[in-house]
Amino acid sequence: MSYKVKINIFEGPLDLLLFLIKREKIDIYDIPIARITGQYLEYLELMKMLDLDIAGEFLVVSATLMHIKSRMLLPQEEDAPEAQEEEDPREELVKRLLEYRKYKEAAHQLQEMHERHKAVFLRKGDGSAGKTISDGGTEYFEVSLFDLINSFRKVLKEVPRETFHRVIKNEFTVSDKIHEIYHVLAKQPKIYFLSLFEGAGSKDEMIATFLAILELIKMREVFVAQKDFFGEIEIIRNPELVKK
Repeated sequence: MSYKVKINIFEGPLDLLLFLIKREKIDIYDIPIARITGQYLEYLELMKMLDLDIAGEFLVVSATLMHIKSRMLLPQEEDAPEAQEEEDPREELVKRLLEYRKYKEAAHQLQEMHERHKAVFLRKGDGSAGKTISDGGTEYFEVSLFDLINSFRKVLKEVPRETFHRVIKNEFTVSDKIHEIYHVLAKQPKIYFLSLFEGAGSKDEMIATFLAILELIKMREVFVAQKDFFGEIEIIRNPELVKK
């Protein structure tokens, strides 16, 4: 399957690191670099498997993490000056993450001002937690690309290996899956993300489904949200498009 999806410019490598830090409840000032590097590389491999068009910045941060990891494994020299002994290889990365998180918080506040008077979906900035969506009185948290990848990663791990070795007569394209999701959402305004993968007969079919979801988000045909952080993701049909 060859179908590249462009990643939103605001979903970059620092977003991924902040996502992992939040998910794992890690102190940003004391990042377990080996653990985070392993998880970061796992996400990059999954993004490559999905044939996502990964920006070069992801690879730069990957190299940075590996460099920090190698520096932290080096033994300290006994005769090294005290200033050098206290230098933390993670310091520059932590500074970048804190500055970026501050920028994101400011961006959310500006977007809140811009979208406050929209009639259908009210989005409110809540700092580092991201945006919230109010739909029919139900409060949702808007999910990121990495929330979706995290859920898809769990789906792949839960599917028995023999499922991927079945002989599949029909090939599934991303366009096919887009039309399938349209058909489901025509009957009901919301569906659970995981429900779209039930009964999938192959890994390629699951990937096509995931890419179809990304395309629908990109086209603003749907919103993806969750009621709790890292909770079950729901796909919500854009009501403005239904009215047209």
